[in-house]
Amino acid sequence: MSLLPAVPATRPLGASGIQISPVAWGMWRLAEDGRKAADAALLVHAALDAGITLLDTADIYGFDGAKGFGDAEALLGEVLTAEPGLRQRMVLASKGGILPPLPYDQSPAYLARAIDASLKRMRVDTIDLYQIHRPDILAHPQEVARTLDDAVASGKVRTLGVSNFTMAQIEALQHFLGHKLVATQPEISPLRIACFENGELDQAMRMGLTPLAWSPLGGGSLLAPASARDKAVADELDRVAQEQGVGRSVAAFGWLMAHPAGIVPIIGSQNPARIAEGATALDMRWTRQDWYAVLVAARGERLP
Repeated sequence: MSLLPAVPATRPLGASGIQISPVAWGMWRLAEDGRKAADAALLVHAALDAGITLLDTADIYGFDGAKGFGDAEALLGEVLTAEPGLRQRMVLASKGGILPPLPYDQSPAYLARAIDASLKRMRVDTIDLYQIHRPDILAHPQEVARTLDDAVASGKVRTLGVSNFTMAQIEALQHFLGHKLVATQPEISPLRIACFENGELDQAMRMGLTPLAWSPLGGGSLLAPASARDKAVADELDRVAQEQGVGRSVAAFGWLMAHPAGIVPIIGSQNPARIAEGATALDMRWTRQDWYAVLVAARGERLP
């Protein structure tokens, strides 16, 4: 059977010249349950020690619907203040543009303030990858682009990306930007497969965008499948996982990573052992037959 290419030890972040790990770690639950800096540091170390260099957060992370806006960034800032050397080991990504209860604001004045606020909370001089978290329909892409270009020119941000943008919205923003977008962050998992056939990943490859996959375990549905379709996908992943001596979540990450677009799954666990386990997806090898078997199970019908 034909083996797909092995996943490289690092991936390029778009055309930026920055190299990142083929899996990332996400901090959307970093500040949950009142976690203290010492415990948060254990998670950061778990990711870095496992070879995960791309750490992804956002200003909205920590917000519980009433309070907590910025808490995840602030907690990471405490960790980096206590151990300044950690900053040099990571590619730091954050996101902004969501402002409850509006829900979105990417006006020039607000977006510039949001970038400054993220820098202040994380206690860093530069954000390696700054992403617009969700599109603001009331913001003209030319104004958004101008604010982002200014952030790069000032040295506050190194590279730019988007999250949850449609293909047309990506094209529109890039049209007005002076700098190339390097990343897009859609929801991708073995249960969320629309991007494999609707052109999202084709656009990413054409534009040189690194796809960062949020919720790569389908919001946890892969770990506790309820529907017949979800169980079929889990069964196919388990079959390959058992052959290679890994767990289902690792197989799901590896399945995404095998795609030629260079998908980087964002591990959401806040458990050190599971973070380290997720990084082992790099070692998986997929055949075309096994990869397509998962896709067919997810589609619920044979490919034409």
